[in-house]
Amino acid sequence: MTKITLVCNVTLKESIQKSLHLLTKQERSFKINLLRQSSQNFFRSLTIQYQSIYITKLGASALQLGIANSIGGFASALVAIPIGWFADRRGLKKVFIFGTVLMAFAAMIFALASNWVMIIPALIFDALALRIVMTACPMVCGNSLKNEERATGMQLCDTISAAPRLISPILAAFLITLFGGLAVAGIRPLYLIQIVGLVLLVILVNRKFMNPSQIEASKTELSFLEGMKAVFKQGVMVKRWVLCTSLSAVPMFLNQIYLPKFAAEVKGANQFIIGGMATASAVIPLVLSLATGMLADVIGRKKVVYLTLPVYCSSLLLLVYATDSVMLIVSGLLQGFLMLAAVTQGAITAELVPTSLLGRWYGILGLFRGITSLIIPLVGGVIWSIVSPAHVFLFLILTQVARVLILITMPETLRKGRSKTTKNSSSE
Repeated sequence: MTKITLVCNVTLKESIQKSLHLLTKQERSFKINLLRQSSQNFFRSLTIQYQSIYITKLGASALQLGIANSIGGFASALVAIPIGWFADRRGLKKVFIFGTVLMAFAAMIFALASNWVMIIPALIFDALALRIVMTACPMVCGNSLKNEERATGMQLCDTISAAPRLISPILAAFLITLFGGLAVAGIRPLYLIQIVGLVLLVILVNRKFMNPSQIEASKTELSFLEGMKAVFKQGVMVKRWVLCTSLSAVPMFLNQIYLPKFAAEVKGANQFIIGGMATASAVIPLVLSLATGMLADVIGRKKVVYLTLPVYCSSLLLLVYATDSVMLIVSGLLQGFLMLAAVTQGAITAELVPTSLLGRWYGILGLFRGITSLIIPLVGGVIWSIVSPAHVFLFLILTQVARVLILITMPETLRKGRSKTTKNSSSE
């Protein structure tokens, strides 16, 4: 019996028991961060799938939309490494609080904007906030979970935190209809609701979150530059992984900006179809995350990425050639496989450097993701305006093919001891 068959034969009851055991044995920081991430997903998912439409309704063209998002990407690149360094030295609580406050401030600017130019500072602050919390969040899993359970634990975290995304896009569609339809007046109130939710989230983190014990024990006094050098010296193939991670960030930026716009303007989708696509994309992670994590902890992380990414790419082809709303919803459903690949790949990321350097490592990756978010939205805008909207998604597929080709050259990290991940492979 193959390893895959063994995983498939695990009963639902055993899976639930294993999940509950894995969750309950984690320290408080893991559980509060799970609640924080779930809540953040709920409030951000009220607006994110309608954001590019909102900016377009405020007067931005496709190219201007790309330029505005690129400016935000530049800002996020600037803070990535300092935030990682700060998290390593001072812990995660302050990072989460600052990032969430900044996110609420960005939502306030979105709510008050009267034209697309006013959106630019909102995009800058939102990109900064997202980069800050995205640098800190995986550090909780990286420090809390063991190697042999990391993929399962991270997928479990994603399963639970993805659940709110089933509700908020459809709730947002009803609210948009109530407030006046798919227009500025209909979308603007969602940002006001988002502000209230994020403020409550700041209070939760301030009162309940505690830095993971391993972070407290491993806080390093290395200087900023010494820490950066240590990552490249002690990590495994970090330069190659930086490139792979940058390519893996491309869907995040192009999907968020151009997918809803394509669905609305090219395919004629209304707010309920767009909300339905967003909700459908959360179904796959919710249903398959745990099984995917267990599979990755048995057959290896890379093989799971090889299985999931082609399904995501097929969703883009289905989007481009969709002829009705059903095909659009199915496309949204299959896009959920991207999250399965991303979380599994995240397990590899956490296993390439010593845990004491995770903050700096995620900061370096955040820098290059920021550079990606500076370039890619602009490239997407140019392709949309000069070639065609459909070619944006064909370009996206090509970037994911390149991502897989790089991943093939990386070592499998499953059950490899930390001692093996501290050898010097910086030249690769």
